Amino acid sequence: MADKIKFALALLLVAAGVAGFYLLSAQPTVVRVLAVLAGVAAGVAVAWVTEPGRQFAVFASDAVTEVKKVVWPTRKETLQTTGIVFAFVVVMAIFLWVADKSLEWALYDLILGWRHS
Repeated sequence: MADKIKFALALLLVAAGVAGFYLLSAQPTVVRVLAVLAGVAAGVAVAWVTEPGRQFAVFASDAVTEVKKVVWPTRKETLQTTGIVFAFVVVMAIFLWVADKSLEWALYDLILGWRHS
């Protein structure tokens, strides 16, 4: 129950920051943005001390560890793969255009007897 109250408080803090943005409409934009950032920071700080917040922190840490294990492609590999994808798209576009025109010719000229003007 305490975690639910903390989450509600966190949401209220974020909402207060957003409300501050609109209530401070006469102030410079920097002050208004700082009000939102302060509300979000306070909300995150409160949510961080809950059990789900701690579980999320562990999950985020594990995700960063897994991302570090990924072998990212080199620039050359990325450019080659991109080139292959573009070539495939061009070939498919030409194939679909030829198929479309062939079906158009077969249906309109041969089967229905309609002529294009």
